[in-house]
Amino acid sequence: MEYVTAVPHPRTEAAAPVRSSRRSLAAALLFGALGAAVALLATRQRWSEGTATVAGGTFPLTARGSDVTGVPAALAVVGLAALVAVFAVRRAGRLAVAGLLALSGAGIVAAALAGVSDGSALDEKAAQATGDTSATVAALTHTGWPYVAAVGGVLILLAGVLALRYGRLWPAMSGRYERGTQRPRRTARPVDPERPEEMWKALDRGEDPTGT
Repeated sequence: MEYVTAVPHPRTEAAAPVRSSRRSLAAALLFGALGAAVALLATRQRWSEGTATVAGGTFPLTARGSDVTGVPAALAVVGLAALVAVFAVRRAGRLAVAGLLALSGAGIVAAALAGVSDGSALDEKAAQATGDTSATVAALTHTGWPYVAAVGGVLILLAGVLALRYGRLWPAMSGRYERGTQRPRRTARPVDPERPEEMWKALDRGEDPTGT
């Protein structure tokens, strides 16, 4: 009579952390790269529009995300750099870089949501168009691109959370590089006292090259 045991196989237990490491690594790379691309793309789009009164008429004004705030684009670049740097450091350094990655995503979300109803950029353009420093924009409307930038920040934030949680299981770029660039040490050639250059070196040292 055969008995079935519920004890897991050792290979199954060993393979589980490897699968988790690969999945989290792939997800972090995807979220981080996609989030940075989305945030950068969103900041180049039109976030708000309105009109300014000029010489009895109206003049249309538009403001891109980079006009409203430069924080999302800057933090997207920082987050992308942190995502690459995660693989170049280990232990405490990796934990710090992963935290920076997560904070970059959170900062993008906060800045993008703050720019949803911001009209200061258009007010400045209205003042420039009219020559009146107290002029403000009229018929102010906003687009959905700030929310798209916020989504990019959320993706970068998720990449940072994955790095904080599973980063210790990921491979280190520096370790592979060091192992791959190790070269065998060259052994020194035996000195031939009969060679002319060796005889001159011996004379310079005050030695007798003809002595035994």
